[in-house]
Amino acid sequence: MTVLRTPEERFENLADYGFAPHYMQIGDTRMHYVDEGAGDDTVLCLHGEPTWSYLYRHMIPPLAARYRVLAPDMVGFGKSDKYAAEGDYSYQMHYDKLLALVEALDLRHITLVCQDWGGLLGLAIAANEGARFARLVVLNTFLPTGEEKISDAFLQWRVFSQKVGRRMQVGRLIAQTITSYELGTDIIAAYDAPYPDDKYKAGAAIFPSLVPISPGMPGAAEMRAAREKLAHWTKPVQVMFSDGDPILGGAAKFFRRLFPTAADQPEITIRGAGHFLQEEKGAEIAAEVIAFIERTRR
Repeated sequence: MTVLRTPEERFENLADYGFAPHYMQIGDTRMHYVDEGAGDDTVLCLHGEPTWSYLYRHMIPPLAARYRVLAPDMVGFGKSDKYAAEGDYSYQMHYDKLLALVEALDLRHITLVCQDWGGLLGLAIAANEGARFARLVVLNTFLPTGEEKISDAFLQWRVFSQKVGRRMQVGRLIAQTITSYELGTDIIAAYDAPYPDDKYKAGAAIFPSLVPISPGMPGAAEMRAAREKLAHWTKPVQVMFSDGDPILGGAAKFFRRLFPTAADQPEITIRGAGHFLQEEKGAEIAAEVIAFIERTRR
């Protein structure tokens, strides 16, 4: 396996991202994570495709004023190392790397905040490692088993990602999903920062194709097992989707039905935001996360 490392200078002077870097060697890759704040409560923020911990930059400071906040970059994204070949990426690889990070840091009393692939991976980890987790915040995500109808918007995105491959313009792609304002060129550049050139983009290019869209695909069985365990989840859950996500917006009802404790929390919709709701409404979401933690303390 060929492993690439984005030069550190690519991340200098990024807008609103002055967090000290932290690194951990996990197997053949070095993973980066933001680690801010302190306290017994740990907020674990997991990003999706094709973003990185930069997505949480507006949420980290208010959360870190009260709790310890960790925001890792998955392998292939952000400041973490990147495999050069698409074939080196898999659901199991991502799951194992994230779990290894959680275990190495011995994270406990975790409030999981997950969106997109952060949910596919993070919710499965929570289902299997429930003793480490105190509560869940479920943003625009899903647990696909390949047995349900896949949205036309996601299928179109999947086809598009396969067509463009490593030519994917990550920053521009994210900008096109923003519904409430125009993303500045400095922010677009920050989302492009992990990729000096196209050879670094294997992880971003392949991620949509790793989503299970048929029952026999890798990851589908893990999603089914996670659903079965989470259907008996007894700890607090806040489901909080945006109102402008054509890809995953419909999954909010699924999660409110799946989790027995979801009905104990207010039904919150983040209005005026698209798929990357942390980018558009980060401060608002952080305030809701804080309120959720405080009202569910035991």
